[in-house]
Amino acid sequence: QVQVVESGGRLVQAGGSLRLSCAASGRYPMGWFRQVPGKERVFVASISWDNSRTDYSDSVKGRFTISRDNAKITVYLQMNSLKPEDMGVYYCAAKSRAYVIGASYVRTDDYNNWGQGTQVTVSS
Repeated sequence: QVQVVESGGRLVQAGGSLRLSCAASGRYPMGWFRQVPGKERVFVASISWDNSRTDYSDSVKGRFTISRDNAKITVYLQMNSLKPEDMGVYYCAAKSRAYVIGASYVRTDDYNNWGQGTQVTVSS
């Protein structure tokens, strides 16, 4: 079973920065998603197995950056210019089956391994 563990969520002021980390037990295409109470989990960013492709939701493009440290098998989400609407529980996901090396995946049902989530709170 693939282990996925997020960390780094905390309270931050609007306009500030935060970096989330996601440690996986292997190298896979990975994604970050955000969920707020009563709403569906939504796509934030994703990265392909070989790091050749990244994708972002329109709401975070230009502010967030997803990257991977291959040696540590850790994926990061650098979040800059944070807004109150960025607040929520951030989940990291790994796609361990049926993936294409250079593809990144943006749908929740693309992923079969999820972490427990880390809370990001943005104060205005």
